[in-house]
Amino acid sequence: MQGILYEESTVWLFLLVTVVMGGWMAWMIGRGIALGWRPYWQAVLSLLLLGIAVRFIHHALFEGSFLSPHYYVVDTIVLLVIGSAGYRATRARQMTTQYRWLYERSGPLSWRAKAAG
Repeated sequence: MQGILYEESTVWLFLLVTVVMGGWMAWMIGRGIALGWRPYWQAVLSLLLLGIAVRFIHHALFEGSFLSPHYYVVDTIVLLVIGSAGYRATRARQMTTQYRWLYERSGPLSWRAKAAG
C-alpha cells in the first residue's frame, strides 16, 4: 500500500496525520457547517482546503511531498468521507430534534418523514 495511499515509511504516520488528526478536523468541519444550516457544498469547499493543510503537515513534520497531486487526492478523499459523515450525522440529528413532528431517524446518517396518523 505504500506508494498508493501514503508515501511515508510506515502506515502509522498516514493513519495518525490523515485519518486521526485530519479526520477529527474533517468531522468538526462537517458538523460546524451543518450546525450553521449551511449547504453541503460549503463543507466540500472547506474539506478541499483542509486537504491542503493535511498535506502541509505531512510535508513539515514527516518530510512528505507537499505538491503531490496523487497524495492530495488520497488525503482529500479520506477527509471528504469523514467530513460528509459528520455533516450527515449532524443534519439527521437536527432534522429529527427540531422537526420531530415531521421526521424520524431511519439510520445514523439519515431521516425520513413520519407516517401520517
